Amino acid sequence: MKNINHFKLFIIFTVFASVMLFISCSEDHNNEEDSIPILEEEVNEETSSETELNQADFEALLFMLEEEKLARDTYEYLGNIWALNQFSNIKLSEETHINLVANLLEVYKIDYNLLPAGEFQNQNLQELYNQFAIHGKIDLANALQIGATIEDLDIVDLENFINVTTNTAIIDVFENLQCGSRNHLRSFITSIEKSGGTYTPQFLTENEYNLIINSSGEQCKL
Repeated sequence: MKNINHFKLFIIFTVFASVMLFISCSEDHNNEEDSIPILEEEVNEETSSETELNQADFEALLFMLEEEKLARDTYEYLGNIWALNQFSNIKLSEETHINLVANLLEVYKIDYNLLPAGEFQNQNLQELYNQFAIHGKIDLANALQIGATIEDLDIVDLENFINVTTNTAIIDVFENLQCGSRNHLRSFITSIEKSGGTYTPQFLTENEYNLIINSSGEQCKL
């Protein structure tokens, strides 16, 4: 129990530091009124109604690309250890999530580089992966808790980015990613409860968590 509590404290501290860093960067760039211009090549109207991407949006896309990679890489790692179809199936969904964010980066002519499995440019995400790898091999119960934790975190981070952008293309993609993450969270919670365990939300509020868990699976536009 002490190990799990320390694990949860580590996750909360790491994510708090990441969010504070993002807010700090966003405030600095907003003061400078920086923006990332789109090249003259026409942007697909179905993909984006914007002609510019501000710095906060730029950072959000790059961050979420790696956070979705965190989910995929972790599920691939856990799936290889526990041979549970749930991990391999959700890993494929995370591949789609990565591609959706990557498509937006390409639309906006933003260079990005996905590192090999288990490697991340964002050090907070790297530390999370390292901890997930350590705790996920202890037992299947821990592995399922990690799955729920990733989706819990993903939903909240996406919501935070949605709330600070006016870019309709980003909002549309991020809302679709949230839909997928809610379904993944429901899936992990079902497995946790079937095995006699419980999950306490670490990032979602209790009310937000209950609304998700007590509602039916969603049909996402993924």
